[in-house]
Amino acid sequence: MLTRRVRELGLEAPAEYLREHLRGRGDRAADNPDHNGWLTVMACQVKYPQGAEKQLIAALLGREVPSGKLPLDIGVIVNNVATAHSAYKIVHKKKPMFERIVTVTGEGVAKPGNYKIRIGTPISEVLTAAGASLVDGCKVILGGPMMGKAVTNLQVPVTKGTSGILVLQPESASRPLVSPCIRCSKCVMACPMGLEPYLLEQMVEVGQYEEAEARRIRDCVECGSCSWTCPAGRPLVDSIRLGKAQLARKQRKK
Repeated sequence: MLTRRVRELGLEAPAEYLREHLRGRGDRAADNPDHNGWLTVMACQVKYPQGAEKQLIAALLGREVPSGKLPLDIGVIVNNVATAHSAYKIVHKKKPMFERIVTVTGEGVAKPGNYKIRIGTPISEVLTAAGASLVDGCKVILGGPMMGKAVTNLQVPVTKGTSGILVLQPESASRPLVSPCIRCSKCVMACPMGLEPYLLEQMVEVGQYEEAEARRIRDCVECGSCSWTCPAGRPLVDSIRLGKAQLARKQRKK
């Protein structure tokens, strides 16, 4: 919607549209035309996964969240638009969060778009409303194509964290054949957190969870860049997720 409005106004980018919309409101700092009172509009480089909170903090503030820490530990809170809007409605409108905007798209979806869905609505009903065609072998993913997770039961409900529903047809949903790691280091170069995904996968496969933790497996943001770039088709993210889950399970038992 924002991009369409930008085109209608003939502006170069969404950031410029926001600056134009805010111009003249509040006390703008004379030395910073992008600043408007307490609000500053900054454009980030279009680079995945730029939207991850740790990457945003580094790009916008030049700060680094230490390993094992949260943004709040360095005095930063990251909220997306949906979260900020929900907080506004709760505080100012006394309206609890019982619905959210969910993007429904993918191959075979007759009416892709952004839908306002009540929390608790089964995924199957959302797909029916969007005219999704589900055939044998297709995959339904909650989230995006890189970080989303496939569901096996379409009766699972929409939750407050459901941002999107993606439908992939069998030809797009099939995974590449897995072959042995060739030590090309492409996964290392692609990792935005500076990890060694190939090594973490090997440690998880042999149950060396403590060693994987020492190699900062918990810092993985599960962006999928390593799996995407791997020429051997290794399920790197799946292994890392398993390792993190095993560590969390062990921690709960203590």
